[in-house]
Amino acid sequence: MSLVAAAPPSGGPIIAEVDMGADSSAPVVRATVVQASTVFYDTPATLEKAERLLAEAAGYGSQLVVFPEAFVGGYPRGSNFGAAIGNRTPKGREEFRKYHAAAIDVPGPEVDRLAAMAGKYKVFLVMGVIERDGYTLYCSVLFFDAQGHYLGKHRKMMPTSVERIIWGFGDGSTIPVFDTPVGKIGAAICWENRMPLLRTAMYGKGIEIYCAPTADSRPTWPASMTHIALEGGCFVLSANQFCRRRDYPPAPDGMEAELEPDSVVCKGGSVIISPSGTVLAGPNYSGEALISADLGNVHELALSRWNLGIVMIVFCLFEILIQKLLIVCRPCRNR
Repeated sequence: MSLVAAAPPSGGPIIAEVDMGADSSAPVVRATVVQASTVFYDTPATLEKAERLLAEAAGYGSQLVVFPEAFVGGYPRGSNFGAAIGNRTPKGREEFRKYHAAAIDVPGPEVDRLAAMAGKYKVFLVMGVIERDGYTLYCSVLFFDAQGHYLGKHRKMMPTSVERIIWGFGDGSTIPVFDTPVGKIGAAICWENRMPLLRTAMYGKGIEIYCAPTADSRPTWPASMTHIALEGGCFVLSANQFCRRRDYPPAPDGMEAELEPDSVVCKGGSVIISPSGTVLAGPNYSGEALISADLGNVHELALSRWNLGIVMIVFCLFEILIQKLLIVCRPCRNR
């Protein structure tokens, strides 16, 4: 298995492909993770950019395309929206108004457009969005099939740290794993991937292609993705944005002198990993890119799960824990 760099047409984003070898008889699914920046506070322009990237990925033969966390709507890195305990600034309120306006309703016209894109280019699409539900925002992932149908969504269950001032909490009602012709697909967003019970819920549903849209570009992230691939016996596709300061709205108060327009704010690190823990493509830290690999061997899924059936082990441990709790909590009886 070798990593092959393919030159993009017309100066477009680079794409890395994995040659699975001529001896592979299993069906091949070409998957692409998109590493690119949102067009902040401009959802129509972001959707135009998404379609360009989707068309390019489809041109390389991709059947599954995964976009980063909050690609539509934006990940407002570095902003506090003027919020402190007991105080919100006028500038921060206006910033949140713009952010709320850039979010999308699900269902809604933007969802219809994304569905049409998936159908037009005949790809399964996994898209990170900021979802607007009334006056509450959610960091969500939307799923579309290659016929242009919206399949469903996952809402981020636990926003990280200051994310909680702008995003609501998802719940267990949106942890789908969709059985599709390219495999069983689901997603966990960014630091949700640190939640063992959430991962186990998806393993229990038989996930085969585990999507991890993220905003974490630190060197430790690929190690987390490798662990999940090994733990779950699944392919892991992690997509992150690559952003410079100029891609964002005006810098938050107090930061204007610290960052130049070309300063890298989020350096990507998108990666694709096999069930055996092999890095198939990435991580890429060089710029906007399409990163692609052929997920060609379903036998690798079977072998990984033959080695260790983690779901049954967890359920057995959970049953033991419940039994102990029942013993501890047994009501007292009159003697």
